[in-house]
Amino acid sequence: MKIGIAVWGAGRWGVNLIRNFLEHPNSQVLAVVDPNRDSLAAVQKQFNLDASVILATDWSQVQALPGLEAVAIATPASTHYTLAAAALKQGYHVLAEKPLALNLTEAIELCQLAEKQQRQLFVDHTYLFHPAVDRGQRIIKQHQLGKLRYGYAQRTHFEPVRHDVDALWDLAIHDIAIFNTWLEQTPIEVRAIGTVFPKESRKGNKEKGINQETAEIENQLAPSLLTTNPAEGLADLVWVTLTYPDGFQAFIHLCWLNPDKQRRLTVVGSLGTLIFDEMSPETPLIVQRGNPDWGGEENNSFESALAPQPTSLKHREVLSLEQVEPLRRVCDRFLNCVYTNTSCPTSSGSASVELIRILSTLSKSLELGGQPLIPF
Repeated sequence: MKIGIAVWGAGRWGVNLIRNFLEHPNSQVLAVVDPNRDSLAAVQKQFNLDASVILATDWSQVQALPGLEAVAIATPASTHYTLAAAALKQGYHVLAEKPLALNLTEAIELCQLAEKQQRQLFVDHTYLFHPAVDRGQRIIKQHQLGKLRYGYAQRTHFEPVRHDVDALWDLAIHDIAIFNTWLEQTPIEVRAIGTVFPKESRKGNKEKGINQETAEIENQLAPSLLTTNPAEGLADLVWVTLTYPDGFQAFIHLCWLNPDKQRRLTVVGSLGTLIFDEMSPETPLIVQRGNPDWGGEENNSFESALAPQPTSLKHREVLSLEQVEPLRRVCDRFLNCVYTNTSCPTSSGSASVELIRILSTLSKSLELGGQPLIPF
């Protein structure tokens, strides 16, 4: 029997969810909800939706739909808590886009509500379902890199600029999730420094109406918003440092006003380096084997990570990966969780809470000008 699903949000990511659920043999898209009628019309045309699929501008139009069992939320981050809570209270399973909520208290409340309702709360941490992340985890677990020294990541692009979260909350969660998964640890200390660029850089976006979808949904729901850096505004450029229990440090560069798009994460070890570069579709995951001897553990620092270093790398190995869309795996796992009513350790609400705990502490560090803090 197919699981009936309503997708809230017909924007860029919502369209991908709709496509995957339409193609999955175990799901049936019963409704698409979006306050923007043009977006609904575009979805109907793109997928040639059956007349039985309800296109609604308000949740109240479909919340009691016969056969509906689950809701997928792909809306601006500031609306996630309100929508997820409403769906759970109605007795529906929930797939929510990241982040689950914009503060720790609300994320914990959603987990408690899902447990009370005995429903699945599944968060779409898509990268944790990427074949490159699976393979990379095995490489590290097999100690093929030797002793891990440090890691670094770049996640940058030129727009879209969000207006409900800063670059930290919009981008960092992916790389933090990957580092935590590969290391099988969570940070014991974090710090963040950021820059807010003049608002003139965003003027064009507002004139073009890029923020229309966010404004419409927020006006409809009127949720309370979290300002991650109230003293200066939403940071456009952020540098993050994560320190793990074994001394490993990860450095993350985040920016949504960069002229080039980067999606690259690297872990350096005593015997080799693992590189996940999403922007290299032919070679997304490689291992550079060898022994880059840089003079011992005292070089485990941000400065040594960026400085040119002598190396004796022996060879570069391109790793083969399963050819599957990560979001397809997300949707498949969510449907299985709904069918069995069991949680997924990778993307459960409780797993997402830990990531939000880290983000919340990073926000505090950002407000304090980069002060190192213990995740609280």
